[in-house]
Amino acid sequence: MNSEQSTPFNRVPLYIALGLSVALVIATLIGAKIVYRKAALQPVSMSTIDSPDADSTECSRFLDALPGELSGHPRAELADPAPAGAAAWRSNSVSRITLRCGVSLPLQFTTLSDTTDVNGTDWVRVDDATTGSSLRTWFAVNRTPVVAVTADDRALDDGESPVEELSAALGTLDRTDPAPAPAPLSELGPGSSDEGCDKLLPSLPEKLGGAVGYTRVDGDRINAAGLPAGSAAWTAPGAEPVVLRCGVADAPSYEPGVQVQQVNDITWYHDTTLANGTTAGTWYALGRTANVAVSMPQAAGSTAIVGLGDAISRNIPALPGSR
Repeated sequence: MNSEQSTPFNRVPLYIALGLSVALVIATLIGAKIVYRKAALQPVSMSTIDSPDADSTECSRFLDALPGELSGHPRAELADPAPAGAAAWRSNSVSRITLRCGVSLPLQFTTLSDTTDVNGTDWVRVDDATTGSSLRTWFAVNRTPVVAVTADDRALDDGESPVEELSAALGTLDRTDPAPAPAPLSELGPGSSDEGCDKLLPSLPEKLGGAVGYTRVDGDRINAAGLPAGSAAWTAPGAEPVVLRCGVADAPSYEPGVQVQQVNDITWYHDTTLANGTTAGTWYALGRTANVAVSMPQAAGSTAIVGLGDAISRNIPALPGSR
């Protein structure tokens, strides 16, 4: 009787293929790590901006005192030509923190600005108003020279400010009493009528919607900011304030025939004159017995102008023939 003999299975080719696959995976991981590390070690390019005190001895001393690590990122070299007064920390090509010493105070720093005291340094946060951007900059406003630190969510995993780790280095800079800019609309002249303003102010909302949540500030803060009677204001972290004044003079740039916008019952004239570094414009409610002006940044959104317009419509009478 014939019996079939089984041929033993040769596992050697299988082991070789498996070994090659594992080696390929390891090589890929090592290669990715090398690329990642090289990207992290590449010098950081920073542009030159208006920094009047960047070349100062104080900034040089401050840069020498900066930590080797900030928010978990190692300090990086700057690509040539490196701007004066600058420093950077980076872990990869997208997660980085930059710093500049000797910059000017931001235009957004006004008598209405919120400041945060961190170990004796007053910081003002200014958020990038670009849609989808998480970039924000902290300014040390009571130190001379002024220091600015910029980062986004990718560099700050927990969303916390990186400035506390800079306290020791900031101790090399002198403290000063900062001079904030006047609050928006504080320098507008009074109008010929304030009819209805006494009813409008108490009826204004405590919150304003939009992409940024604004909260109304109290009367003591209005007075401290140098805003006159008939004023209200709303603030939000990192954003420019919304300011309303009732009973102001006519818009200086308004003339018959200019473009206006109708929002519900209110005809608005938008003075689009903007300064560098700010997105705020001034809106004037037309055709009412008292002129109402609103300074509002783009981040406040259209819902803010709708809510304020409804309050104006209910409390400030329309001029005869304006409807």
